[in-house]
Amino acid sequence: MRNDATRMMTYLSAVLLAAACGKERPSLGGRADTAAPASPAAAGASESGELAYVTNEDSQNLSVIDTRTDSVIATIPVGTRPRGVKVSPDGRTVYVALSGSPKCPPTMPDEECEKLKSDKTKDGIAEVDVVARRVRRVLPGGSDPEQFDISGDGSRLYISNEDAGTASLVDVKSGTIDTTVPVGAEPEGVRLSPDGKLVYVTAESDTSIRVLDAATGAVKARIKVDRRPRDVAFTPDGKRAYVTAEVGGTVSVIDVANNRVIATIKLPPDAKPMGVRVSPDASRVYVATGRGSTIVVIDPATNKIVGTVKVGQRPWGIALTRDGKKLYTANGPSNDVSVVDTDKLTTMKTIAVGKIPWGVAIGPNPGSH
Repeated sequence: MRNDATRMMTYLSAVLLAAACGKERPSLGGRADTAAPASPAAAGASESGELAYVTNEDSQNLSVIDTRTDSVIATIPVGTRPRGVKVSPDGRTVYVALSGSPKCPPTMPDEECEKLKSDKTKDGIAEVDVVARRVRRVLPGGSDPEQFDISGDGSRLYISNEDAGTASLVDVKSGTIDTTVPVGAEPEGVRLSPDGKLVYVTAESDTSIRVLDAATGAVKARIKVDRRPRDVAFTPDGKRAYVTAEVGGTVSVIDVANNRVIATIKLPPDAKPMGVRVSPDASRVYVATGRGSTIVVIDPATNKIVGTVKVGQRPWGIALTRDGKKLYTANGPSNDVSVVDTDKLTTMKTIAVGKIPWGVAIGPNPGSH
């Protein structure tokens, strides 16, 4: 739970907002008014360093964490089913994938999922002004956007459309979809290569990776991997990529230049591999194990597991600080974030956030510029 000071700050903010508005805020949808004025104390709480942003799928908001103090300094309403999250290169904007599609877990039969109601007007990518703590606009993101990545110059988004089997390429400045590309059934993970030339998109039901030309969106290759691939991470030099397979219980190592799997790393029996990240010095690969409730650490030189850290329940999205010294995990059912000391491989703190945290992204604090 938050400390007393944070609770008092939240209470005072609510009192001031109620006095100013004279009524309750409307319920939030994908394109509803999501402006959320933060208290002055919250807005200026972090004057340097990095901020971590956590999407909370069921509470429809974004938790902002100061990585210096590992405390929540703001909560921003964003819209329906926020999942994927990315920070612009300058740290002033956070993008959040919103979806009006119902939640359909892998265990739910397709015919049951099809009976649930969808509201496609709520699909999109929320563009959050970090300083003002509010949604500036909602960009189109194709159908049922889930994960995505952003170009190095912040001008383009690459988005997976899970229910449509496509990827959408969005021009940020114009707010329009440039290109839509078929990428296989149930696309999820999206990752841009370090040189900005390739985009990897995982196709869960197709058990493969589509390799796209980042400039044109053209499909350059299809790489077969293990069952239900979820996420991708590149080494800093872009020569290797690591792909998690939830049902396969493995991590595939891909030779990027030759579009082929060169190794398959088996994880412990209880692992359902989800999010994956490579350390800045390329000495470690971190994998969230989902229902395994751990972070598994792999040595890429040997493809062997060298450590395991117990975190919260069902960790999905993970993110590293710029120096690689701390790793943050979004733990859905436990409604919290674990902060892992990557030197000691221990959980140093647990932070309460919103309901069903899904994704994590870390970026520079614009207040430090």
